[in-house]
Amino acid sequence: MRTNSEGHIIQLDGVRFIAVGLVLLDHLIVAINIIPFGALGVTIFFVLSGFLISRILLKSKEKTYGTPGGFKKYLRKFLIRRTIRIFPVYYLIIALLFIFNVPPVRDKLAWLALYGTNIYIALHKTWMGSVDHLWSLAVEEQVYLFFPFLIFFIPKNKLVPVLGLMGIFSILLRAYIFYSGRIPGTNFVTMGEWTVAYVSTPACFDSFALGGLMAWMQLYKSDLFVKIFDKSWPVLLGLLGWVLIQWWAKSLAQPFNFPYVVLDRTMSSIFGFMLIGRAVMGFKGWMAAFLENPVCIYLGKISYGLYLYHNFVYNHFHSGPMHPTVRLFRKIYQYIPGLEGNIAFEATVVVALTVLVASVSWHFFEKPINALKDKYAY
Repeated sequence: MRTNSEGHIIQLDGVRFIAVGLVLLDHLIVAINIIPFGALGVTIFFVLSGFLISRILLKSKEKTYGTPGGFKKYLRKFLIRRTIRIFPVYYLIIALLFIFNVPPVRDKLAWLALYGTNIYIALHKTWMGSVDHLWSLAVEEQVYLFFPFLIFFIPKNKLVPVLGLMGIFSILLRAYIFYSGRIPGTNFVTMGEWTVAYVSTPACFDSFALGGLMAWMQLYKSDLFVKIFDKSWPVLLGLLGWVLIQWWAKSLAQPFNFPYVVLDRTMSSIFGFMLIGRAVMGFKGWMAAFLENPVCIYLGKISYGLYLYHNFVYNHFHSGPMHPTVRLFRKIYQYIPGLEGNIAFEATVVVALTVLVASVSWHFFEKPINALKDKYAY
């Protein structure tokens, strides 16, 4: 396991870059794409979050459990550190969107402010426009509300069965949503029913549970952890499983079918589990060179900003004619009309703008605030 002087696992920034890259790819080529790269990227983030927060919480529990005020110290540090990292830039964006009256922020401000966008989407079975992507951040925040309690109060020798039950529950929940919502006489559901199965926090538990299992193994069953993640072939096997699920789903007549609605997240989570675990051990060869490339590390480091800002820099469905990026494209096409409609060119411009915005945000806003976490080290 390669770490820096602060104990940061180096290759995980590369994994973050892969995850956010999949999301950006999906959204940039949405007009021609039929493969759910974005969903895979989000699921990798969920597994990674499950691993990192479980690892942090388990280590913190070892220091505080059984000590006077132990739980209070344990919970306080976790919540303060998460707040410092996540809230400032999130609420900065919400404030800017509110000031510039970007729909639907003013109408849905309470849902956004309380990290309830996924609940709104599930209740109304509809998306929310340019703030659609914030649903996954809402899921993570809702997991943060109960995971510290689960880790602290469940004995470590009982944690794995609990995580297993969480994973099974989420699969059964998606299956229930699918079978109870099927269109009569068919074997598929509407987009609305799929949306409920996709964004509801309990339907994401299998991703976080696998991340938690990985953390538990690394800390308490290191021999097993090494045995599972010391080779790269399980990563390829997980990727193959994901490809087969996509093939099965696309071979069926309707898009919102059983493999897509019920199984896709689980298989994506298994692939993420293998990828992250191998990165923790340390890939070798060309994959190590890729994950440890300074560009990949940097983009992984600013991946939170990349994810937050990308939909506002440009969105295929919701960026209107007066949007700054759309106006920029129009200006370019006046001088170079041959570029109009060139998806590769447009994607390159949007990625460059997104990286620029996220970099400015990181260096001048997020990083200085993030330094405050040092006062609350575990």
